[in-house]
Amino acid sequence: MKKTLVVLFSTLIAVSMLSACAKKAATTIKIGANLELTGDVSIYGIPEKVAFEMAVAEINAAGGINGQQVELISYDNAYDQTKAVANAQKLVEDGVVAMLGSATSGMTLAIAPVAESSKVLTFTPSGTNSKVTLESDLTTTNPWVFRACFIDPFQGKVLANFASTSLTATKAVVMVNGGSEYSKELARIFSEQFVANGGTVVDTVTYADADTDYNASLTAIAQKDFQVLFVADYAKNAGLIIGQARSTAGMETTPIIGPDGFEDPALNTLAGGADKVNNVYFSTHFSTLSDNAKVATFIAAYKTYVDAQNTKNGTSNSDVPSALSALAYDAAYMLFAAIDNANSTDTQKVRDALEALPSFEGVTGTITFDAQHNAVKSAFLVQLTNGVATSATLINP
Repeated sequence: MKKTLVVLFSTLIAVSMLSACAKKAATTIKIGANLELTGDVSIYGIPEKVAFEMAVAEINAAGGINGQQVELISYDNAYDQTKAVANAQKLVEDGVVAMLGSATSGMTLAIAPVAESSKVLTFTPSGTNSKVTLESDLTTTNPWVFRACFIDPFQGKVLANFASTSLTATKAVVMVNGGSEYSKELARIFSEQFVANGGTVVDTVTYADADTDYNASLTAIAQKDFQVLFVADYAKNAGLIIGQARSTAGMETTPIIGPDGFEDPALNTLAGGADKVNNVYFSTHFSTLSDNAKVATFIAAYKTYVDAQNTKNGTSNSDVPSALSALAYDAAYMLFAAIDNANSTDTQKVRDALEALPSFEGVTGTITFDAQHNAVKSAFLVQLTNGVATSATLINP
């Protein structure tokens, strides 16, 4: 960022300069955050909000962007599309330069038309569904929507290749949430790639989002000849499935693999205890096990920031950054860089600068945008043993 130069002048000139600076400081750069802060998936929205706030605090302490402080305006969409749209409209009325969020694909898809019609970009840290950055024709790129994460087709293929090679599986069972676009796309991509690798999907079991008892399905699955179970879902359902699978005869040690939605502190609890979460693998965007020096610095800074905020506000947010925290932190700094490069708060110029942003070195890796505003970057394949990440393998695009 550009540094403010302090020069000594005569008293009259100094007073004039101070007056001008005071007027400039009164004008902030407003950035919106439209996140899932309550409801079923608040576990994804809250850490992203914390990371946004941390990034804003850091940039402001460093002098802001082009001499202006950054103001973060946050609204809770409660994982409700109607609220997400209303929030986006309010943020536009608030005069934000850009919107960060949402954390999930469904909410980001809902606000995409608002971003386009208002010409205020939205930048999701973690919306992985391939439709997120596309128009309704699913071929044209929405010029006002960007993402900082890899997309589901990429992680679906990563997981299928891992099952075929590292686990040497030739037969798989797929479990899919019929009420989730995230789940359905991942199940499709995994199955297509697994078959392309020479494997066979012996069964695909569909369940409803509200289901909590999977014992009948798992008992039937256990009678089949297969080597790996792919659960294409968030932890809310996947945790229950893992726990019940481990209590099903014949599935006590079956490898279970899943997407980035597995990354949730509640996974072990949902599974009925950490001892149930063995031989479980998932793809993700970031790992604290990484040996990257930038990651170590981020982890330490995040802990310091969150501990201070918890003490100040009486909150109890985890001071261990998750993939959601890291993605949000990178998205915020990529946006800061775009505003700085644009040297303007004009929404069109900021959008253009973000699209033109060269390779960005973040805590989640090296990030570039493809023609559809998808982040091109690596993935981590994490293994859980007794509910704890014991290895993280970096997989390049």
